[in-house]
Amino acid sequence: MKRSARQPIRRETAPWPLAVPAAVGVTFLLVPLAAMLLRTPWSSLPDILRDPAVLDALRLSLVTATSSTAVAVVLGVPLAWVLARTHFRGLSLLRALVTLPLVLPPVVGGVALLLAFGRLGVVGRWLDEWFGFTLPFTTLGVVLAQCFVAMPFLVVTVEGAFRGLDRGFEEAASTLGASRLATFRRVTQPPIAPAPPAGTVLCWARALGEFGATITFAGNSPGITQTMPLAVYLAMESDPEAAIALSLVLLTVSVAVLALLRDRCLRPRRTL
Repeated sequence: MKRSARQPIRRETAPWPLAVPAAVGVTFLLVPLAAMLLRTPWSSLPDILRDPAVLDALRLSLVTATSSTAVAVVLGVPLAWVLARTHFRGLSLLRALVTLPLVLPPVVGGVALLLAFGRLGVVGRWLDEWFGFTLPFTTLGVVLAQCFVAMPFLVVTVEGAFRGLDRGFEEAASTLGASRLATFRRVTQPPIAPAPPAGTVLCWARALGEFGATITFAGNSPGITQTMPLAVYLAMESDPEAAIALSLVLLTVSVAVLALLRDRCLRPRRTL
């Protein structure tokens, strides 16, 4: 039997009750970005970007966002599997608590981290007494704050992929004698393959832009805890042009990374 040719997808014209709000929404999202480009001090931009403080903030942002995302992947993917595939009393409560940072104000998250991992916190006092180190106002504290607010984005994305997978295929593979590893590699992994990269991108982007929990839990020390969002906030009070330039750098890095990962990891796979 010959394989049928792929039919082209017919594009529909949006009706005006949908097109008008969509156009307003796009305008609302693009106008602030266009205003930033118009107000950018292009003539002094190279001098601003060569400032060692700016380079330190950018380096710290990239390092901490990548580190927190790596921690989130290691912890979040197994957590997503547990939430999607297991059943026990209190599962709904656990899922609500795991996703709570999505709606929790970041400053409140920073306060919670202080109460837990601060020098006098529930866990922090034992870390200080037993190991002699503290997490607040350190670079490691920045990573912890970013991971706290960003990991739920990864968990929700991957859990949705696990929950949407038809388990009948896995059961059929097991019935035919496939091992659990072979079943995961050949049956489970292909349909959910786009989900972990998508969740990782969302997690990284959220960590890169984290502000409230970071400044509350880790402070704003240049070269140690001052990430790009904190540097922008500080520059707005003394040098608005520098703040605009820093915002442009952060915007450029975010767009470049998201576009690259979208093209390589998030593009839907073609099916036969």
